[in-house]
This record gives sequence, C-alpha cells and structure tokens, in this order.
Amino acid sequence: MFSFFAPAAHTARLPADEVDSTYKRLRWQIFLGIFFGYAGYYLVRKNFSLAIPYLVEQGYSRGELGLAMSGVAIAYGISKFLMGSVSDRSNPRYFLSAGLLMSAGIMFLFGFSDWATSSVTIMFVLLFLNGWVQGMGWPPCGRTMVHWWSQKERGEIVSVWNVAHNVGGGLIGPLFILGMGWFNDWHTAFYVPAAVAAAVAVIVFFLMRDTPQSCGLPSIEEHKNDYPENYDARHEQELTAKEIFTRYILPNKMLWFIALANVFVYLLRYGILDWAPTYLKEVKDFTVDESSWAYFLYEWAGIPGTLLCGWMSDKIFRGNRGATGIFFMALVTVATLVYWFNPAGNPTVDMAALVAIGFLIYGPVMLIGLHALELVPKKAAGTAAGFTGLFGYLGGSVSASAVLGFTVDNHGWDGGFTLLVGSCLGAILFLALSLRHGNSKAAQLQEA
Repeated sequence: MFSFFAPAAHTARLPADEVDSTYKRLRWQIFLGIFFGYAGYYLVRKNFSLAIPYLVEQGYSRGELGLAMSGVAIAYGISKFLMGSVSDRSNPRYFLSAGLLMSAGIMFLFGFSDWATSSVTIMFVLLFLNGWVQGMGWPPCGRTMVHWWSQKERGEIVSVWNVAHNVGGGLIGPLFILGMGWFNDWHTAFYVPAAVAAAVAVIVFFLMRDTPQSCGLPSIEEHKNDYPENYDARHEQELTAKEIFTRYILPNKMLWFIALANVFVYLLRYGILDWAPTYLKEVKDFTVDESSWAYFLYEWAGIPGTLLCGWMSDKIFRGNRGATGIFFMALVTVATLVYWFNPAGNPTVDMAALVAIGFLIYGPVMLIGLHALELVPKKAAGTAAGFTGLFGYLGGSVSASAVLGFTVDNHGWDGGFTLLVGSCLGAILFLALSLRHGNSKAAQLQEA
C-alpha cells in the first residue's frame, strides 16, 4: 500500500571535491522544503477554531463543537504514531507532499459544502480524516533532520524548523481576515488557507530529497565526523517496525516520561489556542478582528520563544532538555494565571498574557520532540516522535477540545482554567522525571 512512498535507493558516491558543496546546497534546499511544508500543514489543521463562534450562533453548544474538534486530535495522535513508523521506511519527498494535498482537500470540502457542517457527526468524521492525513507531516520532517544534520547541530536546527508551525498556524488569522474582507463569508477560514497549502505542497515536492546516500553523499555522521555514542554501521541500516518498537520504543523509560509530559503541554497549548476566539469574544468582549489578531500573535510569539528556548537548552542548560522545559513551563503557569484573572476591559493585558503564553509554550513543545529524536537511533526517529505525539494529541489535545469544552459548559471558564493550570503543573512533574537523562546528556556535552 505504501510502496509509492518507498525510500530512494542509494546512488554512487560523488567525487570527494563535490561532497561539501553539494551537502551545503541540498541542506538549504531541503530545509526550505521541511520548513514551508510543515508550515503548510498548520494552515489547514486548526481552521475549525476560528469557525466555532459562528457555529455556536447556529445553535451548537461548546461541548458539541469541542467533541467534533477532538476528531483532529484523536486521529492525529494515532496517525502520527503509526505514520511515524511508516515514514521511517518512506521517502519524505512523496510522503510530506501527499499528506498536505489531502488535508487541503478536506478543508476545501468544509469551505464549499454546507453539508460538511450540518451535524456534529459529519464534522467529527471530516476532522478525524483531516487529523489522520495531518499525521503525515511531523514524522518525515523528523526523519529528514536526523539524516541531514548531525547530533551537535540538531538543537539549533530543530528549534529553527519548529517555528514553522507558528508561521503556518499564525497565518490562519490574517488569511481569515483577508478572506472575510474579500468574500464576507466565515467559510473563508477553511478555503483560503487551503488554497495556499495546496500551492505549498507542489513547491515542497520539488524541494525535498530523501537521504544523503540517495544523493550520492556520505552519511551526515561521516561528513561532519560527529558520531553518537556506540555508533556503527547498523545505524545506517533500515529497521523493521517490530525492531523499532521492541528495542527502542516500548522499553525506553525516558521516552515514556517525556510522552506523559507532552499530554499536559499539549492540553495547555491547545486549550489556550483552540478556545481563544471563543473565550475572548464571550468573556473579554473582543471583536472578530481582534480575536483573529490575538490568534495570530499567540502563534507568532512562539517563533522568538522557540529560538530562545533552543539556544538556552544548548548553551545555558548544556543539553538538559528537561530542566529547560521546567523553566519555561513555570513561566507559562504565571502567564496563564494573568490571562485568567485579568478582568474584562483590559485588552492590552489580555493580549500581553496571550503573547507571553505563546512565546513560552512552544519551547517545551519543541524540546520534547527533540528529546525524543535523541533517545533513539536515527532510523527509529519518526516512530519516537510519533510516540510522544500519540500521547500529546490523544491525551492532551483531545482533552483541550472535548474535555475543556464540556468543562466550560458545566463549570464556566473558571473550571476550564483550573484544568489548564493543573496541566502546567503536570507537565513540570513529568519533565522533572526526565532530568536524570538530561544530566547525563549535559555531562556528555561537557566532555566533548
């Protein structure tokens, strides 16, 4: 079934005098591919959040819409895990582009068909399908980064790449405002970003490549003379799904700790993001334009925040991903409390709190993904990332959609924010359990 996505075969090695220049050129090209490709996925992932206030006006409850929206998270969590395994044995050039085109197609259906929003069941099914193909985004990007950048480079490269989802997610708001200005139709939240995403998918196909060896280059470890501990020829051999799961995933205690931390990080991340347009309209008296710009600022604030987090993780915390995550999550807790308790009529404070949460939360999101990549051999990288994503989306994002929606319906926004603050504390707890691995990683870096 997935033979179309099969990895490219190794080709004859290029002459030695061409290796360095080819590596430099292809790394820039491929980075643009995974950056804009992943940004494209976020153009067509969370569009439903902007449509919720309009669907509430049509008679749907917040709990019903949260349940429908949970379809994305449920499917994405499972798909990211399973597709991670598939992506470890696939060519990211085809894999990344195909998933993005299918996701854009589903958003076009939401945008141009009244049937798509005619019932909670239909919305759930379509959002579930979208979540499933969305699972084809992160794993091939993770696979690409561990094949084209060595271990000592990954902290910075992953942090730079990780802001792609802030770029894509943040642009949904301005594209929605643009679409409303052109067509005066709230469905533009779906079809305008989908049109951009479809164009991006075509561009990505021409930018992407598979492994360095498929381009006639040596492995990145050989090229950079940067070999991980216990590296040998087996690290370049493709692994079966059974070998990946039984050797490197299920017995990996540290991977379980950061996966559980991801549940709470994602609950906070999407609990704030998904409900921001509704909360700001209902409680803080924001207009549609103000809520859309708040949505944009939340996402784009994550760009400098993620870059700072990656730099601090490498330079200040000496590779200790857990300690860096705890530092950022403690500050997220403070910002969330301000966002909650600030009374209506102070929009500047609300905006500042929302920007602060966005600035801080995406660092831990990035660190958990990076930590997962570092806990397994590179041929199992997509599966490890998918494993943490399974927990983040199936536990955290589903709770942010369905559980938070029903909590607010039954206990008001104070009940919802109690859940969000509790998630901050849960993330800190499980990140603390990963400190032992972080300390050993710091020691290795200091010796190097």
